[in-house]
Amino acid sequence: MKYSFQNDYSEGAHPKLLEALRQAGSKQNAAYGNDMHCKHAADLLRKEIGREDVDVHFLEGGTQVNLTALTAFLRPHEAAIAAETGHIAGHESGSIEATGHKVCTTPGVNGKLTPEGILRVLAEHPDEHMVKPKLAYLSNSSECGTVYSKAELAALNRCCRENGLYLYMDGARLGSALCASDLTMQDIGALTDAFYVGGTKNGALLGEALVICNDALKPDFRYILKQRGGMLAKGLVLGAQFEALFEDGLYYKLAEHANRMADLLREGLRAVDCAFFSDSPTNQIFPILSDSLIETLAQDYAFETWGRVDAEHQAIRLVTSWATPEEAVREFVQDLHRLCAK
Repeated sequence: MKYSFQNDYSEGAHPKLLEALRQAGSKQNAAYGNDMHCKHAADLLRKEIGREDVDVHFLEGGTQVNLTALTAFLRPHEAAIAAETGHIAGHESGSIEATGHKVCTTPGVNGKLTPEGILRVLAEHPDEHMVKPKLAYLSNSSECGTVYSKAELAALNRCCRENGLYLYMDGARLGSALCASDLTMQDIGALTDAFYVGGTKNGALLGEALVICNDALKPDFRYILKQRGGMLAKGLVLGAQFEALFEDGLYYKLAEHANRMADLLREGLRAVDCAFFSDSPTNQIFPILSDSLIETLAQDYAFETWGRVDAEHQAIRLVTSWATPEEAVREFVQDLHRLCAK
C-alpha cells in the first residue's frame, strides 16, 4: 500500500481526542453547542488568546466556517479580498460566491496577501457600480505553506483599519503556522476581527473553532450559524475534542510533530540539490522534481502535483501530519536519494 503525503487529514484522530469523545459520549449533554464541553473548550481558547471578551463557536469544517462567517459579517453588496491563491478563491467550489458575496483577488507575495494588494483592489472598486470590498481574507499557513510574521499581520491590520475593512484569518493549519513563526495566538486575537483555529488538520476527527474578536460582528451569529447548517446538534463532539487539544498544549505538540517531519523531508530534498516552489517552513512543502522522478516516486507514494515549472519539471506537494511516522519520511528520503544516484 502506498504511503500518502497527500494531506494532513488522512488519519482519524489522536487517541486522546478519541478517549475524550468516548467519555463525553457516555453522558447526556445539552445540545447545539450549549454543553459543558463546548463551554469549557471556549474558556480554554479565551485563556490561550488572552481575551475574555471574544465569542467562540464550534463548526465542523473549514469551508463551512468561511462561508458562514462571511455570510454573517458582510452586507449583500459587500465583498472579500483575497490573494489569487487564497483558499476561498480557488478551493471551495465557489462557496463564498454562492452566498452572494464576490471574492476579489489580487496577486500575493509567496502566497500571502499584502497591504499593497488590498489597496489595489480598493482602487479598482471606487463606487456603487461595483461590489464594495469590506473584508480582507488570509490563510495562515497559506496555500503555499508560507506564514505571516507578526510585523506582516500588524501591517495588514493597519491597512484594514485605515480603510474600514475587517481582517479575517482562515486558520485551517494555524497550529503548523504558529509553530513556524513569531506569531502567537494572543497576537492574532489582538490583530484580527475574527479567525478560526483548525482542528481537522491537526489531530481532530473534525471541527474548527471560530473566534470573533470584533464586537460589531458578534450579534445574531448563531442565527446565521443555524440557517447555514453549521450548528451541530451534538456539539459535544466538537467541544470535547477542543478541550483535549488545549488542556495541556496538545494542539501545539501535534503541530510541532508535523513540522518536524516536514523538516526531515526538506533536509533530504536539499541534500540532492532540490529546488522548491515556495519558501515554506510548515508541514506543506513543494519540491520541484523531474517528470521521470515524479512518475517513479508515485509508484510507492501518494502526493499531489502542484504545477508545471518547465517542460520537464513540476512542483509536487508533500504534506506531513500529527500522525506521520518518522520511518515513512526516512524511507521516502532513502528512495529519493537512491533514484537520484542512478
